[in-house]
Amino acid sequence: MTSSMPQDMSARISDDHRETAIERLHEAFAEGYITQEELDERLQGALTARTHGDLVPVLDSLPDRDAGPTVEIEAVGGRIQRRGAWRVPRTFKVESEFGKVHLDLSRAVIEYPVIDIELRLRFGRARLVLPRGATVDYDGLSADWKQPVHKAGRRGSTGGPHIRISGTMGFGRLKIRHRGR
Repeated sequence: MTSSMPQDMSARISDDHRETAIERLHEAFAEGYITQEELDERLQGALTARTHGDLVPVLDSLPDRDAGPTVEIEAVGGRIQRRGAWRVPRTFKVESEFGKVHLDLSRAVIEYPVIDIELRLRFGRARLVLPRGATVDYDGLSADWKQPVHKAGRRGSTGGPHIRISGTMGFGRLKIRHRGR
């Protein structure tokens, strides 16, 4: 697989994609990131994968060869907003003292199977809109005042990117919803 992944995770893959995934698995094993058992399981998944979405769990949690771009935005107050057809970086770090953050990924160009968003908000709130089929993990987010609210997407829609949210929120709240919800 190349460093960029098509947004359509249901697109069929070629033998070259499978070979590249197998190569990454062998590298991860050689570097000690996965055990022999994990290698065997993931190799089976790579060999039977038919779509890009099938390769996501096989390669999930492995270190990226090309970690991709990291974008950092800092603000004291005001609004940090991204919406429309913006290009989502592999790692997105947002820090704000008093402002509001609105990240709409529903129509964004997402080239990576896993996106890391780090939020560092003291008094502001954040809202995140996910594309259909996306999954989200916000276990890495520490919220002091109010816990995040996640309105899950409709069932049956899978194969989208995986969004990992980490960081800290002081006196604000993170609201997550899926497009069309």
